[in-house]
Amino acid sequence: MTDAACLAKGGTETSFRSFIVLKKKTLGLIGCAMAVAMLAQPTFAQERPNERNESRRASGVISGERVLPGRIGGDRNDREQERTTGVRGVRRGDRSQPAAAAAAPSAEQVVAAAQGLATAAGKTCQATEAVMLGRDAQQQGIYEVACANAPGYIIVGSTPPLAVDCLELAGTAATARARNPAADVGQQCALPANDNGLAIIGGWARDAGVSCTVDQAVAIGKSSDDNMIYEVGCSGQDGYWLEKTASGWQLQDCLQVVAANGACKFTTTDEQVASFRGKLTGTDAASCDVQAVRLMGQNANGRFYEAKCGAGDGYIARVNAEGVTQQVYACATAQARAIGTGCTLTTTAPAAATE
Repeated sequence: MTDAACLAKGGTETSFRSFIVLKKKTLGLIGCAMAVAMLAQPTFAQERPNERNESRRASGVISGERVLPGRIGGDRNDREQERTTGVRGVRRGDRSQPAAAAAAPSAEQVVAAAQGLATAAGKTCQATEAVMLGRDAQQQGIYEVACANAPGYIIVGSTPPLAVDCLELAGTAATARARNPAADVGQQCALPANDNGLAIIGGWARDAGVSCTVDQAVAIGKSSDDNMIYEVGCSGQDGYWLEKTASGWQLQDCLQVVAANGACKFTTTDEQVASFRGKLTGTDAASCDVQAVRLMGQNANGRFYEAKCGAGDGYIARVNAEGVTQQVYACATAQARAIGTGCTLTTTAPAAATE
């Protein structure tokens, strides 16, 4: 059966659409990441100076000292001593002396603590560096950890620990700031070692089969299956969406994404045209100076693309799974044969249909 017969059986638009198997993803803001980013802000980073002092008093910690329950207010003499010395005094009749401030943990201890939390959270991470960012309102430690050859994490030392990777946080922040440049995006990763999104996502793209030079990359949301999706931009070529599924990476080029009503912010029309132009080499459409291209759909015979030429008629090309063009149709011929919805990038009168 010919392509025209496959695509135009019945000669209707619906018969063409029945062959389309593009998978449209449902994306949204990474709500969990945003919630964790806000939760993970240390209390001292969220409060104004006066509020910070009240919060620290309420938690029982004042200038490195711990105050026993019921002793937060103090009496007039206590408050006068605190105003003049900066240290809360011991109430009359108390035999105890102010406790010495706890020694700050060493860098090695911080890394060990962060490693333990990452492991408890079920994350595959060989910690190479970590910092303690502070504590939350429940006095649970908050850490940023960098991992060898993997994304880093912000981890809250709850039970169980709550961890979100830096790529997800950065992607959430980028989405929020695109909507509102002044958006509060919460705690973000700041270790230089965690500024590795391009390297990490670019490596995943290569694992998925992308051969271009990846020059931009970001996490963009989750699919309807709750899998992370990343976008990569390619230097001078069409970009991609990557979805991490249970069975491996699923790859969609940006022409597919656009056909499914998505959008690629790292890919331009010129890059998509440059990627497609070579597919017409050696065909009847080789002379076409491609100005625009769109993916129409696909069936068992391959994918069908429309190309708009700088002059003259446009073309529809059928490309197999290996990316090789198998057949081309001038738009006038495609209109007459009712191939799919016909050409929409090129306005042309249909040629006379032939038997």
